[in-house]
Amino acid sequence: SMLYDRQQMVPLFRLSIGHAGSSFAIEIARKIGLPREIIDDAAEIVGSDYVNLDKYLLDVARDKRYWENKRDAIKQKEKKLDQVLERYESEASTLHEQRREIINDARRQAQQIIEGSNSTVERTIQEIRKAQAEREKTLKARQELQKEKERIGKEKADNHPLLSKAPKTKDKKQQQPKSQTTHTPIAVGDVVKLDGEGVPGKVLEISGKEAVVAFGMIKTTVKVNRLRHTMAAIPSLAKKSTFVSSATTDMMRDRQLHFKQDIDVRGMRADEAIQAITYFIDDALQFSAKRVRILHGTGTGVLRQVIRQYLDTVPGVQGYRDEHVQFGGAGITVVDLG
Repeated sequence: SMLYDRQQMVPLFRLSIGHAGSSFAIEIARKIGLPREIIDDAAEIVGSDYVNLDKYLLDVARDKRYWENKRDAIKQKEKKLDQVLERYESEASTLHEQRREIINDARRQAQQIIEGSNSTVERTIQEIRKAQAEREKTLKARQELQKEKERIGKEKADNHPLLSKAPKTKDKKQQQPKSQTTHTPIAVGDVVKLDGEGVPGKVLEISGKEAVVAFGMIKTTVKVNRLRHTMAAIPSLAKKSTFVSSATTDMMRDRQLHFKQDIDVRGMRADEAIQAITYFIDDALQFSAKRVRILHGTGTGVLRQVIRQYLDTVPGVQGYRDEHVQFGGAGITVVDLG
């Protein structure tokens, strides 16, 4: 198929191998200025299925490229997660082994202490016998013997100093943070975690019991009572980009370099125009464009009204207006993006 730019309504003079294509005869005829009556007659002769097939093929090809890129990115993330999980499992196994060795060491030393105490007991008995069981000496020896027994009883193997070096298994109940009846209220700009776990994010705004939080490049609305303050640093976007394949990065850079701030939807049906504008606005927001223009023509005004109703639902759109009369007037909508 020969590629065609539907935004600029011009052929690209590039051949694409392996994809069903279209001649875009209707679009080219409209672009070069053939009378509308001739174009309408031609469209009626070939039928609406032929006219729509060209647009459907282009939409399918574009969606296929998009989902292929998504699939590659997901594979890279899964590979990275598998590597991290494998490393953590290896480290956990090593820690368990070290803990077992330290505990065995502590038990051996505790056994040595007990054996030394037994020797003290034996010596005490011998002293009693040598003193011919004199009352005072016997009483004193018994007191010393009792103290020695109490000391031995208090010394537990689990409390040996060596055990403090061993990584201890925490009780699940202790790992769960206790619910606090009083805490610092969540405010705009705070760094928080959702339910105290996961990736840290920044609070952008608060409305009643709900807050808008940015977790990396994703903004989401959550209940305020599910957020917890954290001292963790918000990870930079540069680190996250390592999960994205180089092919995807190159494609995004190429799209940004060739992105144009005008789109022409004249002659399209309302649903076709909305679909094209949806992709167009998404690209504009992603590439941080401040202002774009939509060429829809005047006509009956229906297309202009439908487009503006759609723009009212897009969060990134700050406002829109008619272009200046000298540059197209009501036939062009200028959109300001945030």
